[in-house]
Amino acid sequence: MTQMPQTNARVHAGRMAYHAGLSAEASVIREYESHGYVFEAQRWRGQVGEIDLVLRKSGLVVFVEVKKSKSFERAALRISPTQKRRIFATGEEFVAQEPQGLLTDMRFDVALVDAAGAVQILENALSEG
Repeated sequence: MTQMPQTNARVHAGRMAYHAGLSAEASVIREYESHGYVFEAQRWRGQVGEIDLVLRKSGLVVFVEVKKSKSFERAALRISPTQKRRIFATGEEFVAQEPQGLLTDMRFDVALVDAAGAVQILENALSEG
């Protein structure tokens, strides 16, 4: 049985989004590394969800949610309250494996990537409030 054209288009769009996401994440990793951070994990998956990037610097664990869109503003709007809760829970799951557990120094950032590939990092951008 052959796929319907609409299904093929959806599969193609999904593949394009996947590769665009990988490219955006690679740009963000380079940006952090240029500021002395050490890359640890990409698309780290826990039981609750996934964290796009995990980096370290001087004992600090940084969890990064990467959002790509036509503009920084549009990218920033793509983070829902449900997604924030999932990111926090997944980050807590990650640090539970650390020697200091939940006492580990950690930060939750958002990295925005626009259509031109420019990167804007918003440190500590996710708040539980």
